[in-house]
Amino acid sequence: MKKLITYFFQGLLYITPAALTIYIVYIVFNLIDGVLQTYLMEYLPVRIPGLGIIILLFIIALLGYVGQTLLFKPLQIWIDRLMKNAPLVKVLYSSIRDLLSAFVGKEKKFDKPVLVLVNTISNLEKVGFITNEDLGDLTIKDKVAVYFPHSYNFSGEMFIVPREHITLLDISSSEAMKFIVSGGITKV
Repeated sequence: MKKLITYFFQGLLYITPAALTIYIVYIVFNLIDGVLQTYLMEYLPVRIPGLGIIILLFIIALLGYVGQTLLFKPLQIWIDRLMKNAPLVKVLYSSIRDLLSAFVGKEKKFDKPVLVLVNTISNLEKVGFITNEDLGDLTIKDKVAVYFPHSYNFSGEMFIVPREHITLLDISSSEAMKFIVSGGITKV
């Protein structure tokens, strides 16, 4: 029974961020598209499908711009503090926030693409990204944390790898990510 509960929460962690994101975008799109179409029907006799998505993209970009201003910082700090004090929400919020900031934030974490020897017998290697070079907090020496994204998926695995099994790649992070996510189909 304990394993079943563990699997349930693990599944919840896998599906919740994506499901919530899709649901929120769907609701906001329908809301904006519905209000916009209702308003525009008074002035335009034609329905313009997809105008809501363009407005939604603009609003998200505008929110990103406003988020960079000094006026929004106190609100962002307050929301962070609120989310970090909620028991289950804290785990989801901080994980999603850290993952998103690793890809698109100012402190990009996936900036060191590497080739890692994962099986010395068969010389099997994987492409990944060094995410942490100092594992002193975990009392692990001479190893680094490497994240391996999955192909055709928005997930991955993190391994602790001996430094001598790592070869830095002389390609950009975006090229490495495209190569991995495409399953090696995309040319670097």
